[in-house]
Amino acid sequence: MSDNNYAGMNLADAAAAIREGEISAVRLADDVLSRIGEVDGNIMAWAHINPDRVLEEARARDDQRRQGRTIGPLHGVPIALKDIIDTAHMPTEYGCAAFKGRVPYEDAWIVSRLRQHGAVVLGKTVTAELANLGPGQTRNPHNPKHTPGGSSSGSAAAVASFMAPGAIGTQTGGSVIRPASYCGVYGFKPTYGMIPRTGVLLQSDTLDHIGTFARSIRDLALLSESLFGYDPGDRATCVVNYPQPLAEIAVQAPPVGIRLGFARTHKWDQADANCQAAFGELVEVLGDNVEDLEMTAAFINGWDGHRTIMDADNAFHYGAIYDKCADRLHPVLCRAIERGREITAEHYLKAHQMRHRLQGLWNQLLEDHDAVITPAATGEAPSGLETTGDPVFCSLWSFLGVPTVCLPLMTGENGLPLGVQLVGRSGEDARLLRTANWLVGTLSKA
Repeated sequence: MSDNNYAGMNLADAAAAIREGEISAVRLADDVLSRIGEVDGNIMAWAHINPDRVLEEARARDDQRRQGRTIGPLHGVPIALKDIIDTAHMPTEYGCAAFKGRVPYEDAWIVSRLRQHGAVVLGKTVTAELANLGPGQTRNPHNPKHTPGGSSSGSAAAVASFMAPGAIGTQTGGSVIRPASYCGVYGFKPTYGMIPRTGVLLQSDTLDHIGTFARSIRDLALLSESLFGYDPGDRATCVVNYPQPLAEIAVQAPPVGIRLGFARTHKWDQADANCQAAFGELVEVLGDNVEDLEMTAAFINGWDGHRTIMDADNAFHYGAIYDKCADRLHPVLCRAIERGREITAEHYLKAHQMRHRLQGLWNQLLEDHDAVITPAATGEAPSGLETTGDPVFCSLWSFLGVPTVCLPLMTGENGLPLGVQLVGRSGEDARLLRTANWLVGTLSKA
């Protein structure tokens, strides 16, 4: 990108520049659209984009500012949305042939909130089919022969390739953290219930989370806080008031020394040798700030509990689609629905019971730690586009509903990104982001 192209601006910097009148929302939108035209032919991150509509929204934001009207924290900033998030009069097709041509009449709650805060809706990014494991068309921006991850593949790839300063995704298993790792961007899955899901494709009421992608911790905090809120349409949501804006807390120095745990989990043998070696070096660099975290045997069953709930909920929410047009669904989703239909009510309820028990155990385990370090994925993005990769290092945290963040801090042996995942206690999202910011700063000086 040239020096006079603003598409590469970070989200918070772009918002500040528009607020101060240094650039216009139209200029930023025009540069971002030009960038999309230049690179998306190889990456294919977009499911739907209407440049005329984007520029129309940007002009309205500029007019609003010129008139001296109140502007929001995201004023004039283009934001990409995963194609399972409803947008009024714009296609939302769930990455699924069975929903081709679907156009909602109302915005999802989070889209309305983005507009209230002044954001420009840039377009819809590619999702794996029905936010599951059947890959979409998107390719990894660092090497198009490799997967970008999923299911929020287009959102992660758009941010990584400077086609959007920020993007929204969702995670039920590993659909934010894993593509963030593969594409080399920052990804954040807040505590369960922090961001309302009304108007977003429902896969699992227990496991679904809204997440964000950006190119810095400050950007993640600014975008995420704009989406935090209570919505009576989503019973999981709650009211959370921070003493300061999340973006300010996230970049503050920790009040006391940081203490991290390193959790290999019992899935450690599924990480490739390069990933294991990289995390060994990371722990060595952090020295006294990190110690091995021994997770009790009770957590071993967490992965099975996650699978039980996810498969059963897939069967419940997608079963009618399967019965009507199984031949138009990806085989991996069909198998998940078929497994879900074999799960008994007893096993389903036991999985929920386990989830509540492990949530309490996790919060107790982290009483003396600011956060836990663990891999974001089993390694670099796998070669080929037939799979979105293995979510094994993410699914437990989705099961528990605790906040997690992916930091693009390492590179694998093939030159592709290798993310570091930090996991926090439920409800301590601000502390987690502050700890993540400390880690980024610490390693930049190492």
